[in-house]
Amino acid sequence: MSRSARAARATSVGLAALLLATACGRTADSGPDKQAASLGDGPAKGKVTMWSMGDPDPTLEALAKEFEKRNPEADVQVTPVPWDAAHDKLTTAIAGGNGPDVSLIGSTWMAEMAAMNGFEATPKEISPGAFFPGQWETTEYQDTAYGVPFIADTSVIYYRTDLARKAGITRPAQDWDGFYANLEALQKTAGKQNPKLRHASGMQTGFNAWLFWLPLVWQSGGDIYDAGTKKFTFDSPEVTQALEYYGKIFANKMAPTDKTDGQQGFRDGLIATLQQGASVGGNLHKDSPELDASWQTMPLPANRDSAGLAGGSDLAVFKSSDNKDAAWKFVRFLTEAENLATYGAGTGQLPAAIGAWSDERMKSNSKLAAFREQLEVTKAPPALTTWQQIASAIDSELEKLALGKAGVAEVQKALQSKATSIGTGR
Repeated sequence: MSRSARAARATSVGLAALLLATACGRTADSGPDKQAASLGDGPAKGKVTMWSMGDPDPTLEALAKEFEKRNPEADVQVTPVPWDAAHDKLTTAIAGGNGPDVSLIGSTWMAEMAAMNGFEATPKEISPGAFFPGQWETTEYQDTAYGVPFIADTSVIYYRTDLARKAGITRPAQDWDGFYANLEALQKTAGKQNPKLRHASGMQTGFNAWLFWLPLVWQSGGDIYDAGTKKFTFDSPEVTQALEYYGKIFANKMAPTDKTDGQQGFRDGLIATLQQGASVGGNLHKDSPELDASWQTMPLPANRDSAGLAGGSDLAVFKSSDNKDAAWKFVRFLTEAENLATYGAGTGQLPAAIGAWSDERMKSNSKLAAFREQLEVTKAPPALTTWQQIASAIDSELEKLALGKAGVAEVQKALQSKATSIGTGR
């Protein structure tokens, strides 16, 4: 499964966790344990079971073997779990108290599962400062971390340098106005200087469009939720700006609305720019190596601020673990900078530890530089147990805006009303 597909799975969070928690007799007031254990001295000992999402992962297996070599009395067993089944399997395990010792957790699932009292609080020996701030935010629920960032994920702009040259564009734009001007210049070449070109942008609408729209709010200096007042703020001027910018790309026919395959369109020269994660670069290199010299990446353009979305996957230790000390030592080992650089080099994933990016294996790929820069300014979405319902409402309203079925004011009013109605959960 591709990284973009994994990201989509990791954002598909339903109500199963809350239903299962109720079925097991937990009350709505029961919350997670915020008391963090300390890591013991000495090597790890005993069996450690881990669930890893997706296909079998040879790079992870190799790291587990290295951990066993350094801890001769430890035995790590890694079990792949398909992303399609991961959410329900995890929530069922938490509700039944029979999960693994460690698991990879989609970052947008962390709040929901932490609220079920499913995870151990992160030991203080693991420093937040070793990780990009936005990635560490994905581990937090009610001001406590319940995991450690492992795979970072954020989006940048991919652009066809060959198409840009024909539009007279010589350098990437750094702000909204400049980027939109470049999109206009590209669109004017469609069917002319760029005969195949149909759309300047591959901006997404429909499922998971929130991933690409929410950073526009942050870039405008706003947010959609105020943690202090516990109120949604979709009715703010900053959200208006974000909706207007998103909407005019579609209103001016710069992006497709027919669920076109953006990656294929980019490869074929039908789409000039895409906002996507690192997996797209890997797919492009693998499927169309002849285009390697014809595309590049750039950080997201800024408005008032620079900002991007922090996604990916975290590592969490289950409350039900019988070997928490060894489990946390394995998590600490996996998330050390050198080991995350090894994992990134072996899989194409983005390391969540800042130090990993000093490794030559990461620095040597110039097309990753935009991701490194973007990770400095990423933020996590609100840590709400109802987040997927909120995200689905955003997707629905953005699609109406993109299709011209509703205007900015109507969409903004609907978002504030729907979010308030859904609420913040536990």
